[in-house]
Amino acid sequence: MVLYGTLVNVALIIAGALIGRVFKNIPDRMKQTVMYGIALAVMAIGIQMTFESTQLLIVIISIVIGSVIGEWINVDKMMEQAGKWLESKMPAQKGGQGISKGFITATMIFVIGSMSIIGAIDSGLRNDHDVLVMKGIIDGFTAIILSSTLGIGVVFSAVPVLLYQGLITLFSTQISRFVPDELLELFISEMTATGGLMILAIGLNLIGLTKIRVANFIPAIPVVALIVSIIYAF
Repeated sequence: MVLYGTLVNVALIIAGALIGRVFKNIPDRMKQTVMYGIALAVMAIGIQMTFESTQLLIVIISIVIGSVIGEWINVDKMMEQAGKWLESKMPAQKGGQGISKGFITATMIFVIGSMSIIGAIDSGLRNDHDVLVMKGIIDGFTAIILSSTLGIGVVFSAVPVLLYQGLITLFSTQISRFVPDELLELFISEMTATGGLMILAIGLNLIGLTKIRVANFIPAIPVVALIVSIIYAF
């Protein structure tokens, strides 16, 4: 089944988030320390991803243009409103932080990244689900900590993961017909690097050093696709 990898990833996120709610009484000091550990790991992953760029100028231009577009349409506010809508449909949590923060943070961590794209493309092009299954295991453990710290909103991040990776997978079944391998390779490397900067920003937010509206960088992704297409054409 072409969506097997994505479905496993989604299932592990949901399982991890639910397990995290069972252990929500973990001492605050332990939660804080573990969250800092995750933040440092996320930052390290982001930095590593950024170095995969072969043309850093593409990443810079994409982030700048993407952030302008993101601030203009206010993607961050859209995601926050989606989280608040979900929150309004759920019972209030005693001492909880609401749904929106967990939803937004988990979505950005689980959706943005090279494993999402490469794994989904592998599933679509080669029916190879190993990357997405591996990503699902990582996401599941991360969801346990995020859910125990940020609340039940983490479980709803499974929805954008399903849509994002599922659509890429389905699209990838046809992509080789009209996208040359060289163009696809360039896009993946620059998209990975651009996503790496977003992941780094998420880590900085998690550790409490910044309050970057990371979601407003999301339009940088299609900007990368546009720029690499232009470069390839000329």
